[in-house]
Amino acid sequence: MKWEGNRQSDNVEDRRGSGGGMPVFGGRSIGIGTIVVALLGGWVLGINPMTILGLLSGGNPAQVQQAPAQRPPADDTMARFVSTVLADTEDVWTDVFRQRGSNYQQPRLVLFRGATPTACGAGQAAMGPFYCPADQKVYIDLGFYETLKNRLGAPGDFAQAYVIAHEVGHHVQNLLGISTKVDQMRGRVGQAELNRLSVRLELQADCFAGVWAHHAQNARQILEQGDVEEAMNAAAKIGDDALQRAGGGAVVPDSFTHGTSAQRQRWFHTGLQHGSLKSCDTFAARTL
Repeated sequence: MKWEGNRQSDNVEDRRGSGGGMPVFGGRSIGIGTIVVALLGGWVLGINPMTILGLLSGGNPAQVQQAPAQRPPADDTMARFVSTVLADTEDVWTDVFRQRGSNYQQPRLVLFRGATPTACGAGQAAMGPFYCPADQKVYIDLGFYETLKNRLGAPGDFAQAYVIAHEVGHHVQNLLGISTKVDQMRGRVGQAELNRLSVRLELQADCFAGVWAHHAQNARQILEQGDVEEAMNAAAKIGDDALQRAGGGAVVPDSFTHGTSAQRQRWFHTGLQHGSLKSCDTFAARTL
């Protein structure tokens, strides 16, 4: 991926040297990391990953007060990479929203280590990257990228960029009111139906990641040979079916919350190919 020398975002907070805060009650986070913690929990604790997923999907996490944040150091290559990818998503989504006659509200991205307070509860590194709609921030412990490469088998800088673009996709859903509509279904439908809605939400975030890549490539030619394959491989490695198999359990479609490997690949590719919000309407799609 061609990123060196491109603009870096000012919307990055570095909390890697800060501590935690005091808990209060708060909202819920949405993220790619839910499936990662389920898988890692299964490996480390010997627990069925789907049991952990069930625990993570319900209830109200605690909201905590935030500690002061700093800008990341200029000589931190990975922080520069993340800042550059975030800036690229800002440029793309600002243009997309402008064409729709609206303004794009840029999210902030928080770098943390181990744990950090968020408006959606205490964020943990084991959760992987996640987006909190209550404070409109993306959270990531950069150690996740080692997990993505070494434990999940998805190396490459564009695979890492795809992860960020997916979480920014959740921010876009939040701005468009899509995630709110899904949240409003809690308590109105059964768990199986709620899981199916979650799958459509996550697949749409994958598609939005593809939309970003489409426009970034057209505007700045960021892609190098093998980049798309890196993202497609990452999408495959974090499909619900792949994670359930890796966790040693049976594949249970009714428990899926993010979609199969094939579905995640298909919707990322759809966004990449068409580059439009309309092409990413997973909620209207008859088949995923």
